Amino acid sequence: MNRKEVAELAGSAGLGAWAAFAVLAMVVGGRAGGPLWLDHGLLTWAVAHRPETAVAVMRGVTSTGTGVVPYLLATLAGALMGRTARQRWQAAARCLACLGLGQLLRYGVMELVHRPRPPHRDWATHAGGWAFPSGHATTAALTAGMLIIALALRAPRGGAALPGRIAVACWGLLVGLTRIYLGVHWFTDVTGGWLFAIGWLGTCLCAPSAFLDDTTIPSAEPMEDHAP
Repeated sequence: MNRKEVAELAGSAGLGAWAAFAVLAMVVGGRAGGPLWLDHGLLTWAVAHRPETAVAVMRGVTSTGTGVVPYLLATLAGALMGRTARQRWQAAARCLACLGLGQLLRYGVMELVHRPRPPHRDWATHAGGWAFPSGHATTAALTAGMLIIALALRAPRGGAALPGRIAVACWGLLVGLTRIYLGVHWFTDVTGGWLFAIGWLGTCLCAPSAFLDDTTIPSAEPMEDHAP
């Protein structure tokens, strides 16, 4: 694995995600923000299946998708990417910049689309602002993506970090799903957040100032020491 291979893979995934996001945003805008496809059905199911324990758990999970937690995890991802103290700080700064700039861009999209949230009577937690794309879903998915990349670079030859990557991916998905369960986002808001995160992460990885460089990517084969 080298920077070129990572950038090419990220670029392909990011381009596909941006294309899908653009189509979804146009459809949402064309319907004046009304519910689409599975939106109404999933919200109706969620409202009908809300025992107190499940609501409390979902509120706890959803709280990890905003505030200080994603920024701490982004810093951790950067620390895992570097091999020296200087590389770790540089990678952490780039991860934080990726997350912060992604948030600013998402706010701009939300203001542009102006999609209302589901009816307030269906909410099971507090929320504010416009609905599309979901901020919690975007933030958690973007943070999870950086952590997954960091863990993959820690174990470039296989399965040592696989359980950790699966756990991180599940967290990123679950935060988005809690927004539907708690009634503050439509399903397509969350889908838009996931697509936005993939697209933005791919853009950051392909940018000239990407948070990955060759110094942070271990070689696939261990180096042999032939010195006497």
